[in-house]
Amino acid sequence: MSQFLLTIIALLCFTPVVFAETLAPQKILFVGNSLTSHGPKADIDWHGNWGMAATSLDKDYVHVVTKALATKHGLTPTIMVKNVADFERNHVGYDIAGKFAEAAAFKADLVILCIGENVPALKTPEAQAKYQEQVTALLKTLKANPKAQVIVRSSFWPNAAKDGTMRKACEAVGGTFVDISALAKDEQNYARSERPYKHAGVANHPGDRGMAAIAEAIVKAVK
Repeated sequence: MSQFLLTIIALLCFTPVVFAETLAPQKILFVGNSLTSHGPKADIDWHGNWGMAATSLDKDYVHVVTKALATKHGLTPTIMVKNVADFERNHVGYDIAGKFAEAAAFKADLVILCIGENVPALKTPEAQAKYQEQVTALLKTLKANPKAQVIVRSSFWPNAAKDGTMRKACEAVGGTFVDISALAKDEQNYARSERPYKHAGVANHPGDRGMAAIAEAIVKAVK
């Protein structure tokens, strides 16, 4: 047997086999507002306990995303869902570390932030800078797992100031920004196009079609 063949055999026998690490997200953290999760509230004609205003739990964007990724990777991830509308409305001086301790401890490997709709108008550069600072701090807290992928979705109701600052905050933590502003231009993406609602605010939320479109955009961004 030639020395060349002996060398090849030796390399095959003693070279360790490296298996590719799975990229499928096993723990997903969804952080958002009523579009992400909202309990029953009869006075506004909302009786679900999931993302407003999907017609059922399995049709809100959280569960559509989860199912799509489970189907794609053959692994059903564990999820945590947090409604942070209070952060949106009162982000200045918000106790991020304290309020989001549980979410940080979850150590998700995929963090999906979907906020903006409840944030007061950012009328000045100072207000925009403060919001960007707080969203960046929020993302850093939620990214307790340093290997986690971060995805930030723009508002369903587009707003240049809010979405622009969220994009910058997303970039600051190495995340992926998903622009869904085009969805608002299609009336069929609103819940009011699917059935009548007594409350205009609920009707203005994405319906099943809108939720599916949001989910599709997010799933495409998952690495």
